[in-house]
Formats: sequence, C-alpha cells, structure tokens
Amino acid sequence: MALLPLTVRTIDRFTDVCGRLLAWLLLAMALLTTAVVVLRYGFDTGSIMAQEAIIYLHGCVFMLGAAYTLQHDGHVRVDIFYRKFSPRGQAWINAVGGIVFLMPLCGVILVSSWDYVAASWIIRESSAEAGGVPAVFLLKSLLPLLALNLFLQALAETLRNAAILVGGQD
Repeated sequence: MALLPLTVRTIDRFTDVCGRLLAWLLLAMALLTTAVVVLRYGFDTGSIMAQEAIIYLHGCVFMLGAAYTLQHDGHVRVDIFYRKFSPRGQAWINAVGGIVFLMPLCGVILVSSWDYVAASWIIRESSAEAGGVPAVFLLKSLLPLLALNLFLQALAETLRNAAILVGGQD
C-alpha cells in the first residue's frame, strides 16, 4: 500500500505540471487571436497559418487539459444524487465510474485513433489550405495523447478512491 500514494502523487504531479503549462497556451491563443483580428480589420490582411495555429492551440488545451480537469473535479456531472452521498458513497461511484466507463473509453480512443494518427505521420500530413500549418499530423497526435493522459489520471483517481474505500483515508 506504500507504493499506492507514491504512484498517485507522481501521476498527480505530472498532470498538474502539464495543466499549468497548458494554461500558458491560453495566453498565446488570446494574443494570437488578437493579432489575427487586428490584422484582419486594422490592416485588411490575414494569415491562414495564424488562424490554423489558434485551432491547434485550442486543440492542445482541450485535449491535453482533460486530465487536469479530471484531477480538479471540473468535468460536468449530473450530481442530483451524488452530492447527497457520503464521501465513501462518492468514492464508490468514482471508482466504479473510472473502472467501468472512463478507463475503457480511454482504451477505445487510443486503439481507434492509432491507425488514423499513424497514417497521418507516414505522409507527414499538412494543411489543405495554401499557407496553412504544415503539421496536421501533430494535431492528430493529440488523440492518443488525450487517451494516455486521461487514462493515467483516471488510474490515479480510481486508486485514490480505492484507498478511501479500503482504509477510509482521503
């Protein structure tokens, strides 16, 4: 059982560092969006690459931030009954939900996206737009990374809830 807290802390630390780094992408996305708007309406010019870069940044924040959101219990849930449960009852719901739903979903996303991403890497897929970002394969790579990051955090959350159920510890 001594290994359990170390594993959970390590995954939590990794997720937290990734989430804090991703927060800087939000600033970059806001600044880039501002630049695109100023260029478009102030100087009557534009950049396809800048517009696509905003999409890439948004994809990174959304896909790689899912684990951070799970760690901080920020995902939307319908908790009509859940909020009335004891901490032990909530731990049961969270542990079963992680094992039965979330971790298998991560596996499905990983397996189903693998060939799609690999094919994109093989041809070094680039934007269909002239002057676009020449790295669509990197954007598609976020799919398996989402699955792996979310699986790791789901494992940490499930282990944390199992510790509550087994030992009553938080």
